[in-house]
Amino acid sequence: MERLMSAAQMKQCDCDTICRLGIPSVVLMERAAFSAAQEIRDAEFDLTDVLVICGSGNNGGDGFAIARILNESGVKVETAFVGKESSMSQETSLQRKICENCGIKNVSNFMEREYTTIVDAIFGIGLSRPVTGTCAEVIGWINAQSAKVAAVDIPSGICADTGKVLGTAVKADMTVTFACRKPGHILYPGTEYCGRVIRKNIGILPERLGAGEPELFTYTKSDLGRIAPRTPYSNKGTYGKVLLIAGSSGMSGAACLSAMASYRCGCGLVRVFTTECNRVMIQTYLPEAIVTPYREDTFPEQQLADALAWADVTGIGPGLGTGTVSGEILEYVLRNFKGPLVVDADGLNLLARSRILQDEPGLLAGGGSEQRKPVIVTPHIGEMMRLMCASKESVLENIVESAEQFAGKYKVICALKDARTIVSDGHRTYLNTSGNSGMATAGSGDVLTGVICGLLAQGNEPFEAATLGVYLHGLAGDAACAGYGAYGMIARDIAFSVGEVLRDIQAVNITAGAQKDM
Repeated sequence: MERLMSAAQMKQCDCDTICRLGIPSVVLMERAAFSAAQEIRDAEFDLTDVLVICGSGNNGGDGFAIARILNESGVKVETAFVGKESSMSQETSLQRKICENCGIKNVSNFMEREYTTIVDAIFGIGLSRPVTGTCAEVIGWINAQSAKVAAVDIPSGICADTGKVLGTAVKADMTVTFACRKPGHILYPGTEYCGRVIRKNIGILPERLGAGEPELFTYTKSDLGRIAPRTPYSNKGTYGKVLLIAGSSGMSGAACLSAMASYRCGCGLVRVFTTECNRVMIQTYLPEAIVTPYREDTFPEQQLADALAWADVTGIGPGLGTGTVSGEILEYVLRNFKGPLVVDADGLNLLARSRILQDEPGLLAGGGSEQRKPVIVTPHIGEMMRLMCASKESVLENIVESAEQFAGKYKVICALKDARTIVSDGHRTYLNTSGNSGMATAGSGDVLTGVICGLLAQGNEPFEAATLGVYLHGLAGDAACAGYGAYGMIARDIAFSVGEVLRDIQAVNITAGAQKDM
């Protein structure tokens, strides 16, 4: 698990390191500059002529120190100051003076010159206003150059919390950040401006802010070890029973994909509750699934009650349709099923069309019942717009905040699907980094529903099942892309690849365990 930090959290952590531990700010600046200079040298950039462009804040101080350290290693380097003298921090003023004492030239006519490498140290992570005036002109000039660009902490003009471009922003080939990555390094469009992001430890340790789970985090492949383990002495019942209420006339594929994904991630039994017209198709495509068909024109109360009593976990929505009977099924499930519940696709569209969110918002949280496990909702941006009665612009304005607010208001776990999917329970928030553009294909979301349900059935805690499910789904998408390419892959490739990813992780875990026993 990798902790991420907002600009405010990073500032607090920085202050804690300086004030409580007593490490001077200038010492941290020296460490940051040394690590950044080392990465710039190691990146194999052409260092024939280097320009470091510095602002007036501490990011500029990092820049001046980087220039000096590069100069000490024999690199021809110049600096340019584009900030306000009156706003210059004490540390930045000191670092500029040291550069002058070392004979490093500070130039004002740099836009008339050509350089092989440019270091962007204009703004740090604290920028919150649009870039205008001289700084905007300088950024435009940087982006027009053929030189390689290295950004210090974050490319100037990118909001560290949202990844938004604040007017204009530097397009870097590499970004060296300190202590933790920030959301702006991961979220679009910021991630496209960062290039390769390298995180360096300079003595600011976020864990000193307090124990417990980080509020904002992402995963690496080692985190797949969090998935509930399989034991030699077990049977299909050990790994849980998933009920998928999915599929309607002409939409059998959604049910097939969800059911396949649940099985591929290790679930023991999957029952598909679907309309009669889908029975043959599902049994042909996935004979391992139990199929419980119902008539599309009649509310199947007793069949539904029996299926819910059988299930450990329920997923509802993929290809379900938005007719009257489908709406009655959703409401019955919300009122009667007390186990973990995943609501996706048409389940969300039905929810948005109903009066439940307005008149009975507590129903999603079990009506206040302690028995109800958290509901997991998995909307894409369009579905989120309908759920929130909001415009696309307002949802995307701060996608992290949108997920957090919805989760907090309705006491659910919200997996807001986008190029960077966000999962939040209103307190903890996960930013996903796996996946690719090839996953923008019909049925991909149905696969995610199946994966999350499968992980829930195997005993994973709901929030962790949602976050791990999103991450595993993205890794499976990456595996499918490696095999078929972003243009050629389809949703079933993602479902098949779920098993491949888990097989590879299992092999690594078995090898590690064997080495540990030796």
